Amino acid sequence: MYSLAIRRDFIAQHYLIGGDWGAENQKHSHHYQMEVQVEGEDLDGHGYLIDIVDLEARLSGLVAYYQDKTLNDLPEFSGLNPSIEHFSRILCQALADHILRLNIKAVSVRLWENEIAWAAYRMADTPSR
Repeated sequence: MYSLAIRRDFIAQHYLIGGDWGAENQKHSHHYQMEVQVEGEDLDGHGYLIDIVDLEARLSGLVAYYQDKTLNDLPEFSGLNPSIEHFSRILCQALADHILRLNIKAVSVRLWENEIAWAAYRMADTPSR
């Protein structure tokens, strides 16, 4: 199985809801690091798992959408605590909708909110896709 990964960083804000987490309940910023990894068994005619320029463009568009935003204000977080777990799933689903195709079998997003804390979400291609 081949893997290819790229990273981007961006700053966004959030505040946690539904519990008493002290300062985390107040609006604050995180310098997020996002790593997107794709996996597949076959390369295309050029020897690529995926065109890295296309993947970078999709990732840049996604980062631009979240850059300097407050996650709590976005519709995809409606009713959700904007944890890094939820955020990693939302990011992965947004990318997977575009890149899970015949030669890409899985896509995952690993999202760091600081130097030591990260969450990840992985989606694999299924026969029904």
